[in-house]
Amino acid sequence: MPYEVLEHTADIRFRVTGRTLAEAFAEAARAVCETMAPGCTPGGVERRVEIEAPDRETLLADFLSEILYLSDAESIAFCSFEVQIDGNRLTAACRGEEFSQEKHGGGSEIKGISYSGLSINKEGERYVLEFIADV
Repeated sequence: MPYEVLEHTADIRFRVTGRTLAEAFAEAARAVCETMAPGCTPGGVERRVEIEAPDRETLLADFLSEILYLSDAESIAFCSFEVQIDGNRLTAACRGEEFSQEKHGGGSEIKGISYSGLSINKEGERYVLEFIADV
């Protein structure tokens, strides 16, 4: 299983894995978006995201924050992510569909990504990301 939701006292804590750092970032975005809008299928909506940050942890937080912003501002349910990472620079193709309360309702609203508890580690052959989403 590429991601799991872990117990946390007030918010949602995620643990995400991937064979590559880019795959782990894509899974982190998918985990956040499935939590907000379950039932999404890749539709005709695509947005490109380009981010540069001083370190990988900030890159992850900024990437997920940008996904949250686009989801809210443009009423999009994202569900598919193709991520490329070169150093501390990320480019991503984010695909989904227009948000529909009937189809995507029932999720949890995520307000932001916390820097507290955010970690990126390599365990054996896999990258492991842990982060907390403010609900």
